[in-house]
Amino acid sequence: MTASDQTSESPSQQVNDLFDSLELTKAIDTAEFKLFLDHIPIAIIISKFVHGDQRIVFANQAYENLIGQKLAEIVGRGWSVLESFRLEDEPHLTFSEALPKCEDFVGTFRREPPHKPMLVEAYAGLIENEDGTENYRIVALIDVTEREKAQREEFSRQLRDKDMLLKEVQHRVKNNLQLLTALIRLDARNQRNGDTVNLDRLAGRIESLQLLYRDLSADGFGQTIDLGHYLSQIASAIMHTYAVDGIRLDLKVDHAPVSINVAMPVGLLVNELMTNAFKYAFNGRGGGTLTLHCLHEKEDSYRIVVADDGVGLPEGTTWPVPGKLGALMVQTLRENAKTDFNVETAPGKGTRATFGLVHKPTLNKPN
Repeated sequence: MTASDQTSESPSQQVNDLFDSLELTKAIDTAEFKLFLDHIPIAIIISKFVHGDQRIVFANQAYENLIGQKLAEIVGRGWSVLESFRLEDEPHLTFSEALPKCEDFVGTFRREPPHKPMLVEAYAGLIENEDGTENYRIVALIDVTEREKAQREEFSRQLRDKDMLLKEVQHRVKNNLQLLTALIRLDARNQRNGDTVNLDRLAGRIESLQLLYRDLSADGFGQTIDLGHYLSQIASAIMHTYAVDGIRLDLKVDHAPVSINVAMPVGLLVNELMTNAFKYAFNGRGGGTLTLHCLHEKEDSYRIVVADDGVGLPEGTTWPVPGKLGALMVQTLRENAKTDFNVETAPGKGTRATFGLVHKPTLNKPN
């Protein structure tokens, strides 16, 4: 396949290609990867298809804290470990009965005494073998105990009334799980080929998705994201992660409401560009400046700039590389907004990525 063929593929096809060619096994078996999952603040459980049934192989620290079950108590067991949870709208269905019937959003489940009472939303993603048979299942549990029943009913009513919003939220959940899995499996392939798995980069990508999910959930509706605020959070997280003396951040952001489908690829792109700058731009230098601007120029026009004053890209190279994850992010953005994404670089003069957006969110926040 040529580079032009790769870039003409849709983002969903490129993600599917990642699923078809990569595996999760080696990543799960590494202590480093398990430690990484323990730092994710959402309860995650992973099972593997063994001898005709799914058996749990991992649960992170957030799961142990939420449910009160230690990994040692549930490893090797089936999804009956969550038998105390019953589907809120169909209480005759236990979690293990509802799970195989659903992908993406499984449902809202209630846990009653004698266990600790709680309400959780469950999301699931299935990873298949190359022949289409099931292999791994990833489940995420989100604690919504404090959300009032009336609030949840109002949220559901708005979703029913606004079909476009419903599709957007469903795609958000599906894309988060797919991107999470794709990123994990991409690094698993690198490890299998003898390369060192870059957990910092993987953590940064997933943290960008977590920040996005938090902003979507903040008002209980999630129609739009303030892109300026979202990007400033990503920048702060990256500066905190690398904390390099001598490197300062020039940050300027405006209030810039965009849809989830635009915010996700922009956030991932900004994370990728800033991480690259920390990794490569200032080699051999005592410091420098990273620039992040998100300017709301007109009613539906935005301009984002990510730049550094470092060494520049190596001669003869470009970014993003066709067929790589960066190209997938750019293509996803182009499918959801009119953009003129451009990267300029020169030896010793740094790298500057600029993308102008013409985008009007489909839905506005309710009054």
